[in-house]
Amino acid sequence: MEKKELPNSTLILVFGILSIVGCCCYGILGVVFGIIALIMSNRAMEIYSANPELYTGYQNVKTGRILAIIGLVLSALSIISLIVSLILYGSFEGIYEIQQEIIREYGG
Repeated sequence: MEKKELPNSTLILVFGILSIVGCCCYGILGVVFGIIALIMSNRAMEIYSANPELYTGYQNVKTGRILAIIGLVLSALSIISLIVSLILYGSFEGIYEIQQEIIREYGG
């Protein structure tokens, strides 16, 4: 019997990668892609565990799941740092002023 690809195994890998990249966008995109990748990987792992001899692409699912977890952690840290910055400096204008002061002081 010919093996077929696990459903969405490549998409899970792509979403796992996007969850890591998305942590740079204030963490929101990383959380979204990470959660979607985890949900899809859970479903794919259930399908694979029912009949492992029928499917290929399990390595993509495992890798995508690990990347999604890393992306979620990085996104959570990004969101926490944004919240702390907003608490300490009051608003985005305060953060912008501090960034401009650093640029003026150190060049750039």
